[in-house]
Amino acid sequence: MAISRYAVLGYPLGHTMSPFIHEKLFAIHGVSAAYEKKELPPQELPQALPALRKLDGFNLTIPHKSAILPFLDRLDDRAALYGAVNTVKCNDSLIGYNTDYIGFLRALEDGGVSLSGSVLLCGAGGAAHMMAFEAASAGCSLTIAARPSGLPRARGLAEEIRQKIPGAAVSVCTYDAIEGDFDLLLNATPAGMYPHPEAMPVNERTVCRCRAVFDAIYNPRETMLLRTARLNGSKCAYGMPMLVWQAAAAQEIWNGLPFTAGQVAPVIEEANWEMERVFR
Repeated sequence: MAISRYAVLGYPLGHTMSPFIHEKLFAIHGVSAAYEKKELPPQELPQALPALRKLDGFNLTIPHKSAILPFLDRLDDRAALYGAVNTVKCNDSLIGYNTDYIGFLRALEDGGVSLSGSVLLCGAGGAAHMMAFEAASAGCSLTIAARPSGLPRARGLAEEIRQKIPGAAVSVCTYDAIEGDFDLLLNATPAGMYPHPEAMPVNERTVCRCRAVFDAIYNPRETMLLRTARLNGSKCAYGMPMLVWQAAAAQEIWNGLPFTAGQVAPVIEEANWEMERVFR
């Protein structure tokens, strides 16, 4: 049986969890596949395309999610909406997909968190872009918070949402200017990520005004943000389910083999243990 070949592209990659997660997922359906990491500087992406076309598929992370767009033959609807791709299927053509939103929505579901009502989004980068569009598409009242230096990017994201989703309720403010209560806080910033787990994107007072919190960070499993929210009695959802579910969605695109929650749950726990082993 021929071995299918896949890879993840990024720069830098460091200790990416993608090979570990994909190997576990391939094993569930008995797929014979090799998955490697390719640390590729952004300026080398065009020269890498001939080799990438020989793969069966590949994933992309920073800084290639938008840079890959001119080299693709087709985009799915979500990738076109976000202007970002994290999964490519290679046949006679290169087709770009975005499975991050599937991971995001499944992670919320796993945590019993609803994407509804008033939403406070921290950050305006790549992950925030997807979360913002999903929140606006779900009819949420969205507030995008950013540092002063990030306000132009946040305002640009808000304007893009208004253009693509007419009638969307979206506003922008700095972290210091956040006011009111929220049904859900979404953290799409690196604040609280290893090796600085003591950081939070917002202060404790703001966290305690949010009924539920999702943190896209998966290392550590419980960030200071989530710990504060949990102690406040808020519902919490964390980043590892998002990471594993988006990988499962990518494999479904590549091989047409769906995954159940019962199949994915053990992989999430194994990935948590592997993360602990590597970093602690």
